[in-house]
Amino acid sequence: MTQQRDGFGAALDAFAEHLQLERGRSEHTVRAYLADIRSLLGYLREQDPDAGLGAIDLPLLRSWLAAQQQEGAARTSMSRRTSSVRTFTAWLAHTGRIPSDPGIRLASAKPHRTLPAVLRRQQAADILRATDAGAAQQDPIALRDALIVELLYATGIRVGELCGLDVGDVDHERMLVRVLGKGDKQRAAPFGSPAAAALRAWLEVGRPALATDTSGAALLLGRRGRRLDQRQARTVVHETVSAVPGAPDIGPHGLRHSAATHLLEGGADLRVVQELLGHASMATTQLYTHVSVERLRKVHDQAHPRA
Repeated sequence: MTQQRDGFGAALDAFAEHLQLERGRSEHTVRAYLADIRSLLGYLREQDPDAGLGAIDLPLLRSWLAAQQQEGAARTSMSRRTSSVRTFTAWLAHTGRIPSDPGIRLASAKPHRTLPAVLRRQQAADILRATDAGAAQQDPIALRDALIVELLYATGIRVGELCGLDVGDVDHERMLVRVLGKGDKQRAAPFGSPAAAALRAWLEVGRPALATDTSGAALLLGRRGRRLDQRQARTVVHETVSAVPGAPDIGPHGLRHSAATHLLEGGADLRVVQELLGHASMATTQLYTHVSVERLRKVHDQAHPRA
């Protein structure tokens, strides 16, 4: 039994290394996948305490997923768990830990596509005006917070990509930020004049006031001079948006959704938006067209005399 547990532990460690180094998965994704696989292996032990990795077959996978569903797991969670075990069993087979891959015949659960909350254009303008007013006081934290909101909305980058930016990643002349996205893929995200002004104010006044010997090249800093972490950035966005009456409760990803929606509403090509957001699949970007159509339908229902 102890040897079996040790074998499972070694396999999990090797799988985590595979996800990080070979697949380029984020720390968050690795944690989620490992949690799913621990759940699967725990379920396997419940069925047969002496079973090894070779006992993982299609009936076991289906039984485990059925148990997860009975416990009330959401469709999005079920979809991720299916993806986790398929990745795991493919890796087990590829590395010779099991003779064949049972997960290849496991159907993926299709998550419901839900429309993300987005800001109206006027709400976005109100939020950015509020941050400008705070930054006008030249307080370093206010300047930083204004830049956080401005850059997230202007570029549509992810919060992790924002916090990972270094000073040298900003091309001031061409008004671009070089972003390291999912799968360690690099892309350039353009920004406009308001974001450029916020960047100048932060780099000339705000950042020097907070920088310490531990700051390194980080573009955005916390109060103690270290690189800003994602939790702090999320707090800034939530607090800023909540101050605008009627605005939905959104975080950094909501600003990303809003940027994409407003681009499409302004006539941007879908493939251009896909490139800007760093989506690997067009299907992900197409969700934003549904958002725009839904808003169009609401306006039509409210305004058209024969709606």
